[in-house]
Amino acid sequence: MSGFIASHHATARESGALAAGRLAPDPLRIRPCPNPSEPLVQDVRVGDVHDLGTRARPRRTIAGRPNLDTMTSYPPRDPAKDRLLSPSNAALLIIDYQPTQVQSLQSHPQEVIIEKIVSLAKIGLIYGLPIVLSTVNVASGREQSTIPRLASVLQGITSYDRSAINAWEDQQFNEAVHATGRKKLLIAALWTEACLTFPTVDALSEGFEVYPVADAVAGTSLVAHDTALRRVQHAGAQLTSVVQVLCELQRDWNRTDTVDAFVKEMFESHAFPQY
Repeated sequence: MSGFIASHHATARESGALAAGRLAPDPLRIRPCPNPSEPLVQDVRVGDVHDLGTRARPRRTIAGRPNLDTMTSYPPRDPAKDRLLSPSNAALLIIDYQPTQVQSLQSHPQEVIIEKIVSLAKIGLIYGLPIVLSTVNVASGREQSTIPRLASVLQGITSYDRSAINAWEDQQFNEAVHATGRKKLLIAALWTEACLTFPTVDALSEGFEVYPVADAVAGTSLVAHDTALRRVQHAGAQLTSVVQVLCELQRDWNRTDTVDAFVKEMFESHAFPQY
């Protein structure tokens, strides 16, 4: 992963050195960077430097042409048998990212959680996941709807408003999840100790595989958040993260339809803050 990114994002200084012939044409070598100010790339061949957003290209070449014979990826797995998340076997549930819930977060910085949930929503759209969006108490006038930054990303996605704290106990929401036909459920909700925990436990009891996105959720205290994650994990949930979801859904650089968006989201999600 880091080798591909490094080969596509040499710094301007390094690019200039290549053009001037000051760097030896040795193969790309990646080394650990204990000092964050140190460049990740030690030396690069001119043919390995590409602009951000270009499609994935194999580094090994024969007479300047990509050596496609070195690519040995299997075809995509049967989604019904795939143990990992894929665009064909997963759905994304986003629950209660509303002003009151966001403003009451104490376990993590509010801005960080907003950035993470917006990134997760964009990932769901990139890979065409069915998205089930829900709010609580909007129709009653007690709460405002989904926060604008997230709502703008999810334009056109139906939102199911509820009175039930546990979304699984709302008929419309429950039926919408079942209607996706997916057995692997990515879930993000506020707060962790309530609106994430309750539907997760219920879905697990019905035979779904549930994947709480741990860095996109938060609670009213760090203890409440951590305790809730332990509870759902003990019940059988499989914790994941925004970047892990992104990598798991992409899975192969040869899946070129989504490579550009994959690379773009990697950087926008700050997976590589040194660049």
